[in-house]
Amino acid sequence: MRILVTGANGQLGNCIRDAAQQHPELDFHFADKGIIDIDNATSVEQFFENNKFDYCINTAAYTNVEKAESHKEEAFLTNAEGAKHMAQACANSNTILIHISTDYVFDGKKDTPYKENDKVNPINVYGSSKLKGEQYIRDICNRYFIFRTSWLYSQYGYNFLNSMLRLAVEQHDLSITTEQSGTPTNANDLAGAIIATIISRNENYGIYHFSNKGNATWYDFAKSIFTFSKQLENVKLEKTKHYRTFAERPSYSVLDKTKFTNNFTYPLVDWQDSLKKIIEDHKNPK
Repeated sequence: MRILVTGANGQLGNCIRDAAQQHPELDFHFADKGIIDIDNATSVEQFFENNKFDYCINTAAYTNVEKAESHKEEAFLTNAEGAKHMAQACANSNTILIHISTDYVFDGKKDTPYKENDKVNPINVYGSSKLKGEQYIRDICNRYFIFRTSWLYSQYGYNFLNSMLRLAVEQHDLSITTEQSGTPTNANDLAGAIIATIISRNENYGIYHFSNKGNATWYDFAKSIFTFSKQLENVKLEKTKHYRTFAERPSYSVLDKTKFTNNFTYPLVDWQDSLKKIIEDHKNPK
């Protein structure tokens, strides 16, 4: 099977690249923006005219939640129109699309885990742009998987894990919010779930929630990072109820994974266990 991975240099793209090394039977093609620009319909159309794929894993996205508030057009261009371009190309070429979305399509007003069919109501530009992308895919494609995930981190790039480890080295005093609850999710686990979906030739298409198990506040997440990396004594870590951000965020965005576990055999891992493993495996995050 030939598999296209867009956004190849992002954290999820890199995690898929690592996981792909364990599957030489699959023919992966990793493409960055220089190879296929999902913002540009012509670029996408021409690329698919010249290349045939069984699956397309679209990890390309505008992910800066804060910056999206003041760069709405850019966020919608990639997260909504870009998703539309990919959906059209996949539909025209009979390619199965695997697309990544977010817990931020919800407003956070529930106090129990969100199911796939719960009412969507994003409260920031990033969430709105990703929801629009979802809607385009559902309208255009018959064969697709949309995986909504949450609080994604890895050993690659700019994310909460790497930021906290850097700040620990610099011995900063840190005030971390407790007013938001969600589930930290190891991008390597998501990469594994995506590849398992392909290997199993699963045809239960649709929207799924995928994250690690359990829930936490950002403070819980930070404390576990410092505990597992044995740097808790290097930082002055304090809780804060209110932490001013430009983008409003849902106060509760834990995802219900029942539909995923009913349709897939890939095991879910507790967020703390997965965090501990990535810290042990990658003492020097990239």
